[in-house]
Amino acid sequence: MKKSRIPFLLAVAGTLIFPSLVPADTVVEEIIVRVNNEIITRTELAHSREQLKQEVQQNNPTGADRVIAEKQRDILRDLIDQQLLLQKGKDLGITGDTELIKRLDEMRKQMNLGTMEELEKAAEAQGISYEEFKQQTRNQIITQRVIGQEVGSHMALNKDEVKKFYEEHKAELEQPEQIRLSELLVAPKAVAAPDPAASATPLAPPPADEEAALAAAQAKAQDLLDQIHKGANFEELAKKNSDGPSAAQGGDLSYFKRGVLAKELEDRVFALKTGDVTDVVRTKQGFVILKVTEHQMAGIPTLKEVEPRIQDALYMQRLQPALRTYLTKLREEAFIDIKPGYIDTGASAKQTKPVETTVKEANSKNLKKKKKLGVF
Repeated sequence: MKKSRIPFLLAVAGTLIFPSLVPADTVVEEIIVRVNNEIITRTELAHSREQLKQEVQQNNPTGADRVIAEKQRDILRDLIDQQLLLQKGKDLGITGDTELIKRLDEMRKQMNLGTMEELEKAAEAQGISYEEFKQQTRNQIITQRVIGQEVGSHMALNKDEVKKFYEEHKAELEQPEQIRLSELLVAPKAVAAPDPAASATPLAPPPADEEAALAAAQAKAQDLLDQIHKGANFEELAKKNSDGPSAAQGGDLSYFKRGVLAKELEDRVFALKTGDVTDVVRTKQGFVILKVTEHQMAGIPTLKEVEPRIQDALYMQRLQPALRTYLTKLREEAFIDIKPGYIDTGASAKQTKPVETTVKEANSKNLKKKKKLGVF
């Protein structure tokens, strides 16, 4: 939400009061919607359309045109929704300040960046100022909290509903055997990155200096494995010591089905139970310790195993209609003025427009007030 918005009266009267302050060649931003004292400009609408286009083309390149055409009609609705939720957040005293700091730090870790300055550079490299990036993140936090507090908290689920969903969707819940792995990689510091073209050839005996680097890496990996066996937290050790790209996530590599990993490694890790770790394994990148964080067997999982997933699915099914009802209510409590030619697909017939006060009437009222106060 923009922090400085012109109140509706001044926005209407401004060009009449201060015409000489605007140079003849200045391009004035076009306001297309007013939501109480907040505004949405044509530039913001165009930016949202372009952002939607890029996201759809990236995630669904084959049917992008159709998806874009379907979603573009609701872009203005979504911008109005955001303004209403941000204003509600302000009314509720939700600032998002604490969550913003945590969220930015999580992003930094996920991107494996050392400092917040590096995160700032990464944002600017994407063509967005860091301040705008932070504001967008803050807006997301505020709207999510408002939705959770005002809508989600009123959507209680009972066990009978969860059980019924489970019985009706058993076939869809069937899953292949898969494991979730985390890694802790110790790479020899003096060894150059392997040549992908030579990946299929056996490892050649290393020179003496590389032998020392390999021995040091193996010794470090073995020491870390000993710490794990004594009760040290694998994820924390991975964050501090792993040379793999997943270090910031505690070594998490996500899920693997049978047939994806090398046969020798697959046989080793699929024989493990949840929570088990391998011995130190030599790879082309160095020495790795793997942990099985989940081991899902093939077949239909039990209700207990999938209950959280079912609750999430039912929650999302109910959230959208409940949220639309809530946003309609917010629209009816707000003053919304939309420029002719633009359509809000979420509009309610009970919405009201702000009453425009002319400059002459406003000045007349101010004059009467001053007379009463004895100014004249």
